[in-house]
Amino acid sequence: MTRLSYTRALNRALADELSADPAVCVFGEDIGAGLAGPTLGLLDRFGPGRIVDTPLSEQAFTSMAVGAALAGRRPVLEFQIPSLLFLVFEQLVNQAHKFSLMSGGQATVPLTCLVPGSGSRDGWAGQHSDHPYSLFAHAGVKTAVPATPTDAYGLLRSAIRDPDPVVVFAPAAAMPVRETVTWELVPVPLGRARIHRPGTDVTVVALGHLVHDALAVAEELAPDLSVEVLDPRTVHPFDWPALAESLERTGRLVVLDDSNRSCGFGAEVLATAAEEMRLVAPPRRITRPDGAVLPFAPALDRAVQPGREQLRHALDLVMKHR
Repeated sequence: MTRLSYTRALNRALADELSADPAVCVFGEDIGAGLAGPTLGLLDRFGPGRIVDTPLSEQAFTSMAVGAALAGRRPVLEFQIPSLLFLVFEQLVNQAHKFSLMSGGQATVPLTCLVPGSGSRDGWAGQHSDHPYSLFAHAGVKTAVPATPTDAYGLLRSAIRDPDPVVVFAPAAAMPVRETVTWELVPVPLGRARIHRPGTDVTVVALGHLVHDALAVAEELAPDLSVEVLDPRTVHPFDWPALAESLERTGRLVVLDDSNRSCGFGAEVLATAAEEMRLVAPPRRITRPDGAVLPFAPALDRAVQPGREQLRHALDLVMKHR
């Protein structure tokens, strides 16, 4: 039995893949010192030929990684701040993502982007607090948002092994999470949801750190309300059969989503559920506001984020439709 932290799980996943496959390498800023946590100790263990501490130019090292992937390597890129992904959106979406499609599978780009500390961190303000997983899913890029240390380990290993580009968002609010592990850590398939808590009255779809908020509210409301907490784990591909099966049991849906409201992950889940699945009440979504930019002031930062009080209110609304 061991107590595994989220950051340590990412570190172990990287080390295990580096050990298993000599094609795996890691690029990023300050990764030699392991300042963000996931790459701590890897430089000493695997050397500067595979743990490449890059200059301060995301466009440069992302373009280098795309070329390395086309040449047979499996690069992992660490981005210290989620908004830096906006700088390399062209390389990831218009180049890496499309090579396989445009070449009929003759060329593949097995590239993984790891974003430790995505989303809000106290005092990091507007340009450092984005959580753009909906943007990459919208573009068709495989996108994972692990909630727990074991899922962080398993999803990162699967991402590195995947033949296509994958973006793994590690939410800042989930990084302190620790989990007691009594089993061997294994890869987690992309596109397979996890039921953290079964229920019969309402399904709450939550992602990343919001899974823990959903579980806390579900526990608080039991036994008066039976809440099923479904964690999709990957935004794209999404496990639609798992959601349909859950809604067959509950017929009610609330989505807890840390992206902006318009065109976000929550909107897609509600739309698909309304089109194709069993609902006995209008579904609800809890998101950041439209066009949200997180303020510097901590109280204002928290005010624009989805939270437990909003979830309680949404659950009350869906349960009024009997």
